[in-house]
Amino acid sequence: MRKPFTASAACALLGYSSLSFSQTPQPLTLDEQVVTATRTERSFSRIASSTVITREDIARSQAPSVPDLLRGLAGVSVSTNGGRGKSASVYVRGTSSQHLLVLVDGIKIGSATAGGASLESIPVEHIERIELVRGPRSSLYGSEAVGGVMQIFTRQAEGDGFKPYFSAGAGSRSSFDGTAGVSAVQGNGWFNLGVASESTDGINSRAFRSSAPRAYEADADGYRETSGSLRGGYRFDNGLELDGSWLHVESHSDYDSRTTSGTSGRFAYSDGSQQVVGGRARFAPLDAWLVTLQAGHSEDNGDNFRDGTFFSRFDTKRDTFGWQNDFTLADEQLLSLGFDYQQDRIDVSDDYSIDSRTNQGGYLQYQARFGRHGVVAGVRRDDNQQFGNHDTGNLGWSYDLRDNLVLSASYGTAFKAPTFNDLYAPDTGFTAGNPGLNPEESQSYELGLKGEQRWGAWSLNAFETQVDDLIIWTGSSPMQPQNVDVARIRGVEGSAATQMFGWDVATTLTILDPQDRSKANHGHLLPRRSKRTLNIDLDREIGRFAVGTTFYTASQRYDRASNAEAERLPGYALMDLRGEYRIDESWRLQARLSNLFDRDYETAQSYEQPGRAVHFTVRYQAL
Repeated sequence: MRKPFTASAACALLGYSSLSFSQTPQPLTLDEQVVTATRTERSFSRIASSTVITREDIARSQAPSVPDLLRGLAGVSVSTNGGRGKSASVYVRGTSSQHLLVLVDGIKIGSATAGGASLESIPVEHIERIELVRGPRSSLYGSEAVGGVMQIFTRQAEGDGFKPYFSAGAGSRSSFDGTAGVSAVQGNGWFNLGVASESTDGINSRAFRSSAPRAYEADADGYRETSGSLRGGYRFDNGLELDGSWLHVESHSDYDSRTTSGTSGRFAYSDGSQQVVGGRARFAPLDAWLVTLQAGHSEDNGDNFRDGTFFSRFDTKRDTFGWQNDFTLADEQLLSLGFDYQQDRIDVSDDYSIDSRTNQGGYLQYQARFGRHGVVAGVRRDDNQQFGNHDTGNLGWSYDLRDNLVLSASYGTAFKAPTFNDLYAPDTGFTAGNPGLNPEESQSYELGLKGEQRWGAWSLNAFETQVDDLIIWTGSSPMQPQNVDVARIRGVEGSAATQMFGWDVATTLTILDPQDRSKANHGHLLPRRSKRTLNIDLDREIGRFAVGTTFYTASQRYDRASNAEAERLPGYALMDLRGEYRIDESWRLQARLSNLFDRDYETAQSYEQPGRAVHFTVRYQAL
């Protein structure tokens, strides 16, 4: 029986768990190691609320993008500005999309101007595994880790010898995709090399607005990308381990940006690129001392065009270095001491008064297990070139009520520095930066319970996060970012999984109260967050066939902090179908039917979402 690994299951769900399922059903093992939660491969507590998405989960779900993979996970909500390849925002536990720190093979990525990572353009075919850890992790990672941390691991090699793989797919709206690669393990060395490409005519991203009829542009907004990845490593006889990775993506995305008068902004598109390069060395000077050195470089670049001419450029580059020392104090005690360095640089077409900044951080973490008790505690100090020192910390405790039933509690603080756009965007009359902004600061509390029974596995987490000086763009002529007084987010997230009548059944439910506590909008919902989301997945294997369905529903949300009726986005429900036929152990044919009932809905006001679509894929993986 496949059991869920993700964190969270509401007791209220257990009564009807036979009806449930998660977008990518994952095995749940209470001892499963999540490297991202502690920055170590050893953990002595069961505190972190986390989800692991494996390579097999990705292939089985047939999800076309990372946002599609994340939609429906406990505590996660996604909004997109149109169809495939358009800007996507991922909200973890009701926090901002900029409050999710994203790593690729240990290297921090994201745009220093816009904030957040361009998850919509990271190809799923290059991904081996995704770890999502919910809750504050600034005490380990510094700025941005307010709502959680997500780490994407690119594909790696397993087993001896050379193993080629490829896939090819086609579907609605002239959608085509393909990938090819080879992995190899020889002695103490290994590597994986892959390339991928996709294209689609897409949908018309911007809906017709009666308030601005001249802004409507009746065209299909397509998307295409090409990408490559390389990851490899070698372990020397003396124990030294070296590994490195490279990921590069080139993309082209059409979008609608016509002004309300209709006189400019026509035929808009963006040419973008992302690149992540990193290397790591690990060695043990002493039996009880492990040293990890890691350096990386990431880029997020974009050139925008309108009316047939160049319009703007936003290129950001980030260099990082980390030095971590793990000391084994006893059989079940580990002390980690580390230092991080980060430099962000921007190259934009507009005139920004400052174009670079650095951040240095030192951290200390202690993990231990005493009988049935698990403990983790950490502190960190960051020295930001623009905003000075920020101290963050976390404290967590777990207790094994029984062998397969764990109670946990945790507290953590976090902060996020404003982006370059927040601070220095020039005044265009419509928008302008605010150099007087303060960093956002948060404190979070969490109580969790998770267990395994004969029927399956479940988990439940209740949490509260308070964000001070939350940054929200507000006002008009120009719209500017402001530090609102306080945002208070409370919620419960739950998941459960079992097997019923031969079906793998799993579900996630999130109940959220994301309140804006500013003077102007006190008691209003934070923009684009639903108060309730439910995801149900069913999968079954019948001989060589496998079939599955996903049901996802989200309650209403508001597009802006004012929560005006004109800004209300109605709730919606979606159903997807998927199936595959295994020709043999290496070959499989797949089919996906998304948005079965062709539901019209929006996750960001005036931006269309794809209707019914079908996609077929053939896959080969050498054994």
